[in-house]
Amino acid sequence: MTIREKIALFPHSPGVYRYYDAEGNVIYVGKAKDLHKRVAQYFVPAERLTRKTAVMVSKIADAQYTVVESEADALLLENNLIKQFKPRYNILLKDSKTYPWICVTAEDFPRVFLTRRLVKDGSRYFGPYSSVVHARNLVEFIHSVYPLRTCKHKITSDVILRGKIRPCLNFHIKKCKGCCVGGISQKEYNENIEEIVSLLKGGGREVIQHYKVLMTEAAQRMEFEQAQVYKDKMQSLEKHYSKSVIMNAAVGDVDVFSLIIDGPEAFGNFLRIKGGAVVQSLNLGFKLMIEEEQEAVLGAFVAEIQSKFGELSKEVIVPFKPDVEIDGVEFRVPVRGDKLALLELSARNAKEMRLNALKQQEHTDPDAYKNMVMESLQKQLGMKELPVHIECFDNSNIQGTNPVSACVVFRNAVPSKKDYRHFKVKTVVGANDYATMKEVVNRRYSRMLEENPDDLPQLIVIDGGKGQLSFAYEALSELGLIGKVTLIALAERMEEVYMVGDPYPMFIDRNSPALKVLQQIRDEAHRFGITFHRNLRSKAQVESVLRSIKGVGDKTEQRLLLRFGSVARIAAASVDEIAELVGRPLAERILETLNNK
Repeated sequence: MTIREKIALFPHSPGVYRYYDAEGNVIYVGKAKDLHKRVAQYFVPAERLTRKTAVMVSKIADAQYTVVESEADALLLENNLIKQFKPRYNILLKDSKTYPWICVTAEDFPRVFLTRRLVKDGSRYFGPYSSVVHARNLVEFIHSVYPLRTCKHKITSDVILRGKIRPCLNFHIKKCKGCCVGGISQKEYNENIEEIVSLLKGGGREVIQHYKVLMTEAAQRMEFEQAQVYKDKMQSLEKHYSKSVIMNAAVGDVDVFSLIIDGPEAFGNFLRIKGGAVVQSLNLGFKLMIEEEQEAVLGAFVAEIQSKFGELSKEVIVPFKPDVEIDGVEFRVPVRGDKLALLELSARNAKEMRLNALKQQEHTDPDAYKNMVMESLQKQLGMKELPVHIECFDNSNIQGTNPVSACVVFRNAVPSKKDYRHFKVKTVVGANDYATMKEVVNRRYSRMLEENPDDLPQLIVIDGGKGQLSFAYEALSELGLIGKVTLIALAERMEEVYMVGDPYPMFIDRNSPALKVLQQIRDEAHRFGITFHRNLRSKAQVESVLRSIKGVGDKTEQRLLLRFGSVARIAAASVDEIAELVGRPLAERILETLNNK
């Protein structure tokens, strides 16, 4: 039976399918509402598939499926099978590290501590926490408010009665009430534990309100010392809880997912909100082995969070609907209000994760980072070719004097300074930025076509707006280069990207590495052009003073400047010193001219 004949027998039921290669290895695991329809979508003409998907399909030798009761069951089974088999073409989690949990042990007198190991011994675990610092601070806060034990002794009623354990230092400094010697009853101790559990679940407001009632009741009974104890706990909780509150508690209990897909990688953030406070947060990175729809990637993210945190909240805020439905869970895309603010907060976390990943890649794998930058540029600008060779032009003139232009070259996203060129404007009179741009672009590429036509850039960047872009386009058109190179203009004020024929500017994400490399090449062109322009101005100023003197030519000027170093030193010299170089009559004329200026 061929693979096509086999999949034709797949049922129209929800389930999970698995693809195997010729060696019997699982290469892909997927879920579906309808197994038959979903699997059939892979076995179509290759031109209808993306490149990576077509490669995967070519390696499929066998297919198996498992029918489940619901789509939610399929989601969880898919997640478990991916972790078990680690298929080559599935979305892979990039974060293999273990995250910390807060453990509340299942003992007569429970302990509360931080751990990375989950042991099935009846203990309760809360987390995971993406920040070890946050989790550690939370544990320290709990121990500062509640007098819990930290020792590992097995404390039972019999042990307490027989006095087998001596109290430790924490008892003497009043950080522990000494449950080992009967200093606190098991009932009172476990009441504290239940309050801590409520805090860890996000019920801080309820605990604060409980202490407020107790404080009032104690004050009414004239038990002012006990009322002060309740007040201190209430204030400590309020101080800690206020740091976590991010919005109106009326938002309720919701989960928030955000997702950023950047080429073959995806970055997701998860927030769990209870009572208006963030009680859990987690960032996860994914590597996309084949071209996946964003809905599928979000579905995989939801499954991973569900496996880590258990059941989702009844309301889940998402940027778009995932490709899965879960009973009792409503996926909602907000358009305004506090819930939209929550989604934006989550998105900022995902963006920060993406930026950190890019910074890390830049240092650890610079070649891969450069390729990623060029691929991002290619995608953003809709280019046919990878922009391996980029050139940028910038004009410089001050009050119309000494107009010049600079061309800088980037190869593989880094400056190639040996290829830099500067131009003195020849055909343009005055400060005409548009005509100057046309002249230098024409001169640059007419010469390149003559000398090295195979080294044309894939991308040309003009420092300016629509006007400069239009004249540069005319120059390229006259040279027959339209369609052979991509031409854009980068306006500095709003970092707008203009393309020929598009009346509206393109705005690239300010944190995008594509925009950063465009800004870098634009700034480098500006620096190079300004430096050349300043040198010309300085030279012109010197020339205008010495060359205006009758009898001073190029060689005489050079001799004088080599001997004295500057025009000011020439003016301060004696007639005899100057006469040694140019003769006495000319020396007198030079001094008279310079000292009368």
